[in-house]
Amino acid sequence: MVNHESHPSQMKSQFDGVNEIFLIAIFLLFFSLGIFRYEINDSKPLDVNLENSVGEKVTISGIVSDEPKNKEKQAILVVDFNKIVISSTTIAVYGKAIVSTDLYPEFKYGDLININGKLEKPENFANSSESTTTTSTPSQIKSQFDGVSDFDYVSYLGKDDIFYKMDFAKTELISSGHGNAIKNFLFKIKNSFTDNINRTISAPEAPLLSGILLGTKSSIDKNTTEIFRKAGLSHIVALSGYNISVVANAILKTFSFLPRTVGFLGGTFGIILFVIMSGASSTAVRAGMMALIVILAGITRRNYQAGRALVVAGLLMVIINPKILVFDISFQLSFLATIAIIYVAPILNNKFTFITEKLKLRDTISSTIGAQILVLPLILYKMGMLSLVALPANILVLSFIPAVMLFGFITGTLGFIWLPLSLPFAWISWIILAYMINVSELFANLPFSSVNVSCFSSGVMVFCYIMITVWIIRQNQKLNIKNQN
Repeated sequence: MVNHESHPSQMKSQFDGVNEIFLIAIFLLFFSLGIFRYEINDSKPLDVNLENSVGEKVTISGIVSDEPKNKEKQAILVVDFNKIVISSTTIAVYGKAIVSTDLYPEFKYGDLININGKLEKPENFANSSESTTTTSTPSQIKSQFDGVSDFDYVSYLGKDDIFYKMDFAKTELISSGHGNAIKNFLFKIKNSFTDNINRTISAPEAPLLSGILLGTKSSIDKNTTEIFRKAGLSHIVALSGYNISVVANAILKTFSFLPRTVGFLGGTFGIILFVIMSGASSTAVRAGMMALIVILAGITRRNYQAGRALVVAGLLMVIINPKILVFDISFQLSFLATIAIIYVAPILNNKFTFITEKLKLRDTISSTIGAQILVLPLILYKMGMLSLVALPANILVLSFIPAVMLFGFITGTLGFIWLPLSLPFAWISWIILAYMINVSELFANLPFSSVNVSCFSSGVMVFCYIMITVWIIRQNQKLNIKNQN
């Protein structure tokens, strides 16, 4: 007689096999859907009239669709075209361009302007002097890459549907008030807030504070920018989510003495307010979403829930704009830094028992080192620069980020009420900012503070992340076994 009953271990093995096949099938399905979604997004037709006018001097009108960036000698505008003049005939067009023009007259978001200049296509730049002469670049993005590696500038702009540029264009205002009313209101608050800071704190500390709080780094001088780059601290003024994740963790710890619900509401309110004050740009919104997930991880004390939330949030962002997954380093750094806070920081916190928990020092160091571990391969691949002093510099500086954000925020807010009332907080902010600049300058001026890494390929980066993933899985397994015992 044959026994048809299956052993429980065999049934479990069969179930695991079916489960693995199911997960692989789901992965392949969503991978295929992702490719399909990307192709749809990438196959949008370009305007024929604009394409035929590339390389020609044109007269074209459009609306300033983002906050203007003022540099030392020029203003950078993102413009949504609506009309072009061809052979004395005005024709409706659609397309977006990045336009460099004179600093004056000043334009603002929502202005309808007339532009005269040469219509061109953006070009990629490489490790050459040519990259420093091209001007049409937002937020000093090229200066971050000069001399270190090639940069796919076309794709960087293309992720935001910017396919044209006009350098040294002549512009004039037609009318104002054509932008989104809510976005326009947020930009006004942001600009007034920045003015309050500039009236109470001197340079270079004031521009640095605006960069940390609001991501407004266009006014930071080149010397300060270079110092922070060499010290591996560029992320604190890039509003990429790298530092916001650390700040979110600090906010969570600040409310840790309160009931969980109150702490969650306080942390959530702080992050949302931060995003609003930054002008609610797409970068800030993405970083804010990542930061809220960090708070969720701390409140629930269940990392796997926050991990799932992170995947869902990332999936939603990629569905909306699939190009950010490949071409938006801000999104990539935000995602990796949040993973570090959720999964790596607890591992390091458990290992760094020799570090005191006073003033949340162990938590801060664990979060900082965790973020450094996760973002380093990406930074080496994208930027080709390895800062040998980044770790100690980040530990000494990032510990003060929550404090400078708190006092800086109070300084800017009280400026709306009565300027002298904000002066004590402005002095505290200035002291912390001066300390951060001096520390950065000290590390940046050390011999061999940074080196160029030209051989860090995409394959090496993938290998590094595979090894890091294996390490995280094994360490979490050990932690689970330890907790069960």
